[in-house]
Amino acid sequence: MTDLVSLQGLLAVFLWAALLVYGFSSLWWLIEVAVLSRGWERNTGDVWGLDDIQVRVLTLDAEPVVQQTVDALPDGITDVRVIAEANINIDGARVHVVPDEFDCNATNKGRAVEWARRNVDADAEYLLYLDEDTLVTELTGLPDADFIQFTEKPIYTGSRLTYLCEVFRTGYQFEQLGFHRLSYPLYAWGGGFAIRREIEQEIGWDVATITEDTNLIWRAARKRDLTYQLVDARFRNQAPPSLKAMIKQRRRWMSGTVGDDYLLPPLYRPLYFTRVIAWAFSPFVPLLAIASYLLPGTAPGIGLYSLLSTALLGILFVYMFFGVIAYRKHPVLWPVFLLLTPLAVVLHSAGALWGVVSPVENFEVTQKVTADVVERANKLDEGTLAEHEGTGRLLRESDEEFERGIFSDDD
Repeated sequence: MTDLVSLQGLLAVFLWAALLVYGFSSLWWLIEVAVLSRGWERNTGDVWGLDDIQVRVLTLDAEPVVQQTVDALPDGITDVRVIAEANINIDGARVHVVPDEFDCNATNKGRAVEWARRNVDADAEYLLYLDEDTLVTELTGLPDADFIQFTEKPIYTGSRLTYLCEVFRTGYQFEQLGFHRLSYPLYAWGGGFAIRREIEQEIGWDVATITEDTNLIWRAARKRDLTYQLVDARFRNQAPPSLKAMIKQRRRWMSGTVGDDYLLPPLYRPLYFTRVIAWAFSPFVPLLAIASYLLPGTAPGIGLYSLLSTALLGILFVYMFFGVIAYRKHPVLWPVFLLLTPLAVVLHSAGALWGVVSPVENFEVTQKVTADVVERANKLDEGTLAEHEGTGRLLRESDEEFERGIFSDDD
């Protein structure tokens, strides 16, 4: 009998510890979205024009994908550079190939941008970094800030499961609205980012990391009183074309974040730790709620525990709801996405959990598809993407319109 009581006590301690860790992360997300986001404005005004921007598109050798990205840039941007690992031909941009013999501490994409920092000339005030598949939208200029993050809205590429996970992730990233109040923005993931050229030159990319964008902003924040601005332009990059590709991508993101945690000051460490746990282990949250109902009266406070664990389970559906809002899905589709939330949570967290258990050190580029594949997947007319001009929206003319495709972005 005594052994049973001790076991129940240990189980209660474990359950409460797990609840507190995940609860802290969830509470912080709510604070960011509901409190810290105050003062953020969607339309901050363009202080700097398109002629103050040099665009740098990063790629290995994905010529047709990069060409579409360059074609989608606003005509007002005249200085476009492609930083590549192989010689490719891109109309409307100057291609710079990273020499094989170039050596530095940085590797993979970090090595490429460090070479560009040292060797590619730039007179513009800002450098706008884009991945090879990023189609810019509503880009008419830049606000006055040291680091400018553009939000993203990954487009469907044929995998319903990865698209579902991207809707969920986009909802979670609403927390970025509160990053302007933090000395250290918690990550630099999104559709693209712009940085003052003088800051990029000063900080550089010459460090070993596989999440070079977040690493850069953390090092810049440590050295400077960095001003940060989020621009909710919803650049359109691609959802991973397969579940395997997405899981590897999430594993890399988590591995890089864990590897760079030494850059954060002590005050941010608990926040960082709980976020890692919350992302990687969120599929286990329902088990906390189930355990509390299976063990009624076995430990002090178990009734309160049941209430709190159920509330945390509900937060997962809140993330998905925010994602559906970001994608402007028609209200009739909301129940579908909410019902699929548990599946999205499990799949989205699989790669992150893998990254915690077995961190990866090598960068692996997520596979991209060509414009014709995206158009077929979303039932778009041939040439729709080619006709896009980056100062406007990609598919919808107004923010008041709804998207009616469940697993696509067609209207």
